[in-house]
Amino acid sequence: MLVREFDFDLPAELIAQEPPAERGTSRLLHLDRGTGAIAHHTVADLPRLLRKGDLLVVNNTRVFPARLLGRRDPSGGAVECLLVTRLVPPDAAGAELWEALVHPGQKLKPGARVVFGGPVTLHGEILERRFFGRRVVRLWAEDGGPVDRAVDAIGHIPLPPYIKRPDAAADRDRYQTVFAQTRGSIAAPTAGLHFTPAILEALTAAGIQRVEITLHVGYGTFQPIRVDEVEAHRMETEHFEVSEAAATAINAALDEGRRVVAVGTTTTRTLESIGRAHGGRIEPGRGSTDLFIYPGFEFRILGGLFTNFHLPQSSLLMLVSAFAGRDHVLNAYREAVAHRYRFYSYGDAMLIG
Repeated sequence: MLVREFDFDLPAELIAQEPPAERGTSRLLHLDRGTGAIAHHTVADLPRLLRKGDLLVVNNTRVFPARLLGRRDPSGGAVECLLVTRLVPPDAAGAELWEALVHPGQKLKPGARVVFGGPVTLHGEILERRFFGRRVVRLWAEDGGPVDRAVDAIGHIPLPPYIKRPDAAADRDRYQTVFAQTRGSIAAPTAGLHFTPAILEALTAAGIQRVEITLHVGYGTFQPIRVDEVEAHRMETEHFEVSEAAATAINAALDEGRRVVAVGTTTTRTLESIGRAHGGRIEPGRGSTDLFIYPGFEFRILGGLFTNFHLPQSSLLMLVSAFAGRDHVLNAYREAVAHRYRFYSYGDAMLIG
């Protein structure tokens, strides 16, 4: 299967650069994955589009301001650092080791020092080079406090690369879901951005249950596919946690023949990773997944999917195509383009069922 089979034409002006003026007002394309039928709605219609008894599963991860802007020490040259993965817990002095993407990478060799300033000052030292521009960086706060606290004070929200503007103060709220709790993502589970307390109340009133799980979204959500054949692509590992209460509720829905509807591709990958490992059941606990879902995948848990519109030739588009069929999905995307839907993180939504 070729990656180019998942291409589509997308006018640049349809890539949403800002969130909608009001959360929960985005448009919603409803795709019947059995027939390919398409209908146009808004996100506020979701409670009547889902079925009584459906179980909605959301990702409660919280994005942290992982993009750091600073300077080389002592030369003063500009430095940008995107924190990707914490490698070890803090040491006795409070310093931490992180895998990070740094710029300019060629100049930041092992031994180079950097400083990130603001209300607090964060110091860094490059320890090791890794593949695709990554580095191992040692970080410590000048005041001896926790690195997380310093990052939260001076970091920037890591907006996706297709949003061609600097982050703004409003992004700290708008690039976060209303159920965000557990700090750890460098990208939002963007399907969840559409929900508001009023929509959640309406879903409950309509007899639709909801549970939360956690998957911390990593750099893999932006990772380009660098191969020609789909099967040769490899996903990066991401970490998840599922509570006993959530596992019990999901298994009960499966036993009773009720649909499990995932909010987003991150939730989908978590559920299907666990289901694949446990014979179609959800087991509570912590784990990690590098599951790559593409057409031909056998879904064991999912009965419905609420998601945003994704990049051409991306792993996320392949996941959606696996669930609804490539032809149905690409036809729906063409329809969305024709009707001027907004695409990607701050864009409109799609319900597949």
